[in-house]
Amino acid sequence: MFPAQRPRRLRRTPAIRRLVAETSLDPSDLVAPLFVAEGLSEPQAILSLPGHVQHTLDSLRDEVKALLATGVTSVILFGVPLSKDELGSEAWSGDGIAQVAIRSLKDAFGDEVVVMADLCVDEYTTHGHCGVVRSDGSVDNDATLELYAKVALAQVEAGADVVAPSGMMDGQVGAIRSALEDHGYQETIILAYAAKYASGLYGPFREAVGVEIVGGGNRKGYQQDSSNRREALLEARADVEQGADMVMVKPAMTYLDIVSDLKFALDVPVAAYHVSGEYAMVKAAAERGWIDATAVALEQLTAVRRAGADFVLTYFARELAEELSR
Repeated sequence: MFPAQRPRRLRRTPAIRRLVAETSLDPSDLVAPLFVAEGLSEPQAILSLPGHVQHTLDSLRDEVKALLATGVTSVILFGVPLSKDELGSEAWSGDGIAQVAIRSLKDAFGDEVVVMADLCVDEYTTHGHCGVVRSDGSVDNDATLELYAKVALAQVEAGADVVAPSGMMDGQVGAIRSALEDHGYQETIILAYAAKYASGLYGPFREAVGVEIVGGGNRKGYQQDSSNRREALLEARADVEQGADMVMVKPAMTYLDIVSDLKFALDVPVAAYHVSGEYAMVKAAAERGWIDATAVALEQLTAVRRAGADFVLTYFARELAEELSR
């Protein structure tokens, strides 16, 4: 009967619980997604992401300074341009908003902050898809790879530490790695959105970046089907073989089995993206007084880490870092 009492004894005080905790959550485990918009004179609130804004360059620097003070040392940037076209050419323009923002952050903070750059073109296209669209409305995978290589080079030349291709095009990592190697950027890290599902949880993000798929279409033709598990490992292994240094699962909470699978099967760091819809649901329930948002967020992100994620991209980054630092 004595061993049966052991778990209870090990839960007796907060200090004992911390001592024997199997999973930790630290501010340095969190990556803050940030939006920077071209042409703004002041930050603009994102209604479906309470507490988040489209930043100006000045407010972006202020936010990163505040994040660093809490112990969050990594951010991922999403640019919101003034003008769009069929190919999304602002995504690789040297004067594009994302490249300007990357330079601004690296000039201000240097290697104190890890600047990740989302690598896609959907925010920059008139049609809202993640690549070149054919006349029949489908996405041309191979033509899109050429654009991704251009975007990667522009982001790295601006100073990005990590490029994160998120379009789920076949061969995207190989095309990007080849372009980087050919131009002397052997040290650049690639974080591949290796298992990105065609989820219904991206709505607030699309508001944040002003993306709407023309004609009410979807991305089910190139993002993963939520019914499939083994496919994720196939995709992730292909990305690693092509030169990815890290892989990501997106969304996080509804795909914890995928996080666990990749952690067990691969020998590279695994990330998970706690996406905008996951954040918004917690916030909405908390506004109604149904749950404690901070407690639930801590529980969810700890679960993501427990499933195997080495780090988590989350809109809760600053809020939870402040809580963890108390």
